[in-house]
Amino acid sequence: MFKHKKTAFKATLLTVAGLLAGSALSAKETLKIAYSDWPGWVAWQIGIDKGWFKEAGVDVEFLWFDYVASMDAYVAGQVDAVPMTNGDALVTGATGKPSVGIIINDYSNGNDMIVAAPGINSLADLKGKKVGIEEGFVEHLLLLKGLEQAGIDASEVEIVNTPTDETPQVLASGAVDAVGAWQPNSGEALKAVAGSKPIFTSADTPGIIYDLLCVDPESLEAHPEEWAKVVQVWYRIVDYIKDEDNIDEALEILAARVSISPEEYEPFFEGTYILSLEEALKVWQEADGLESVYGSTILADKFNVDQGVYEEPLKIGKYLDPSFTLKYAKSVK
Repeated sequence: MFKHKKTAFKATLLTVAGLLAGSALSAKETLKIAYSDWPGWVAWQIGIDKGWFKEAGVDVEFLWFDYVASMDAYVAGQVDAVPMTNGDALVTGATGKPSVGIIINDYSNGNDMIVAAPGINSLADLKGKKVGIEEGFVEHLLLLKGLEQAGIDASEVEIVNTPTDETPQVLASGAVDAVGAWQPNSGEALKAVAGSKPIFTSADTPGIIYDLLCVDPESLEAHPEEWAKVVQVWYRIVDYIKDEDNIDEALEILAARVSISPEEYEPFFEGTYILSLEEALKVWQEADGLESVYGSTILADKFNVDQGVYEEPLKIGKYLDPSFTLKYAKSVK
């Protein structure tokens, strides 16, 4: 009897030790982040190349994907976080796997465009014309917002559902009169058709597209201190970018990640407004309108429901968590 009790006690100790070891391993688990070709997300490369994550004491692995593939990888559980637009985060959550946005990296400031063929000089010229756009994506929302601002009924324009990465070829083919795309696709469309031009961009309606780092809620709950360090590194990257003395080196790092020259990359970078800490704190405030990420996301949610992407409005608050930015702000005061 005693021997059995002793054996059971040893087994219990081994089990507890195993659980503690497993807990320790879990605490040191590598955070996996998918990222893709958008200037506000390519900016992570600065922290990667300079070793700032290691300096901050956080083990992070960044994995390079095409944008849609990065969201698919997140839904499949291959990564713990993925940068997404606020609207796409809702779509991914409603149709695949919810996430929590903890960093507002930037807002699109011209990189998202409605690019028109020669002879079309304004949104008004699109009446009765065809526009190649990926239905349900942010460029569709951008077009509808532009038409609304121009006083044009959306029914006066024919949407031709077109994958965003195919928009340059489709515009060049003459099958449509305009396309909606983000960089680098919008830039490629401009190059593909001589005399084409942007007739409406995200710079005309700032805040319609916010870009965030969206994290798996389970990972966020299990590793809050590690994610707080990721936030810390992000604002080190932002401070570096905002210093004009660093801009040449920053462009070299970003351009190298996407295999183009710094000169080619500079316009893409200028079309993305990366938010300083102070600016992000303002955008995190709950309010109506596009100056708040909440107001912008409510608009995106309505668009998604109207387009039949999902049936019922989502609880926006579950997708946005300003606490990590607020805690970081307090720590540096």
